Amino acid sequence: MFTDLAHAATEASWTASKRHPFITQLCAGTLPLATFRYYLIQDHYYLQEFSKLHDLAADQSNDADVAQRLHAGAEHLRQGEIAVRQTFFDRLQITSEEVAATPIAPTGYAYTSHLYRALATSGPAGAVAGLLPCYWLYAEIGQELAQAGSPVPIYQDWLNTYDADDYTGMMADQLALANHVATPANQAELLTIFKRSSWYELHFWQMALDHETWALPDVAEPSDFSAEK
Repeated sequence: MFTDLAHAATEASWTASKRHPFITQLCAGTLPLATFRYYLIQDHYYLQEFSKLHDLAADQSNDADVAQRLHAGAEHLRQGEIAVRQTFFDRLQITSEEVAATPIAPTGYAYTSHLYRALATSGPAGAVAGLLPCYWLYAEIGQELAQAGSPVPIYQDWLNTYDADDYTGMMADQLALANHVATPANQAELLTIFKRSSWYELHFWQMALDHETWALPDVAEPSDFSAEK
């Protein structure tokens, strides 16, 4: 099945995600709360586009079953994960003004752009493949780490979100959907999309840890060659 191939092909990057300092510090309780706040704001931007992509892909699908599942996924996100994120915002006093003052980070912008490109170039099947790593990786993180837990209550609650039955059930639906849309003709293309989304998932953690911005790097001033002319 496509999902078996995809999981095997991204094992190294997923292992790196699970061992990333953002995750290990979150589990140890040493992740700075300011970093978690920044992550939540960036994840808010991501989830908004993630939900839109479900609906866009559904609207472009000629398969009624695929369209129904994608619309259902979008609604589940709005009623579930996005709503839960709002409770974290409330607990951490993240205001709409703070969100508005925090631009989407370069990695988040690139990741969502990749997802839109997957839809534009590979149709609904491409969108399904691109969206899947987010569902699947977070479910694995929740299942593997929620029991070990974190001493920080809000970090523990974040882990529990991805170990809950409703989330793992939704993830299983997405696995089935990916296997439904994958064919011998598009499998290689979908696998590339899946791998790239997995790469972005890994770099999303680093983006949060770095509090990534659009600031230009420090570079040396160009040499003045006027004396040589």
